[in-house]
Amino acid sequence: MNRPQALNDIYDRLLARFGPQHWWPGETPFEVMVGAVLTQNTAWSNVEKAIANLKGQGLLDPARLFALPPPLLAEQIRPCGYFNLKAARLHNLLSLIAGRFDGDLDRFFATPLASLRQQLLEVKGIGPETADSILLYAAGKPIFVVDAYTHRLLSRHGLIAEEEADYHQIQALFMDALPADPALFNEYHALIVRVGKEYCKKTGPRCGECPLPAPS
Repeated sequence: MNRPQALNDIYDRLLARFGPQHWWPGETPFEVMVGAVLTQNTAWSNVEKAIANLKGQGLLDPARLFALPPPLLAEQIRPCGYFNLKAARLHNLLSLIAGRFDGDLDRFFATPLASLRQQLLEVKGIGPETADSILLYAAGKPIFVVDAYTHRLLSRHGLIAEEEADYHQIQALFMDALPADPALFNEYHALIVRVGKEYCKKTGPRCGECPLPAPS
């Protein structure tokens, strides 16, 4: 089985086992953007607490959040960990939206994929995974998000060389093998996260119970 066939087979098996994941958890595109920054190096349950704080204070709005001094923003997002660093990163992202798009999220989201991705990557503290999460889950752009779960699953199943494949090489595998469909990319990545958390664990993988064939 070649790699495109293997990737499609993985998707079919995961979808058959788990069903649609309704990912990313967030009520609005802006909430998704904030979550994409806050989820760096922390559990999602901690991000939910930080977002609940922002909602409770009526701050989950681009203009209000940008106007909030970083120390006060850091205090609001304390539950997500690394709160001072993440407050700075979030402020940098909001500065992009305010400075280049006059705070207009519709203009931000309407920017062509390649241009918007480059602008996001120029924001200090926004790397490829965070940028692509914003592009896919908030803006609905056709780009595949790669994370540690993705790398682990593909390397264990022999689809990439564990030490050699970088973010963009892994991303290209998916985008070359699959239709450029944001809904498909969304669902596939969510399913990878699900199988990674439940079966393809970093330590103690449950290969015998996994919906995917055990690695040879």
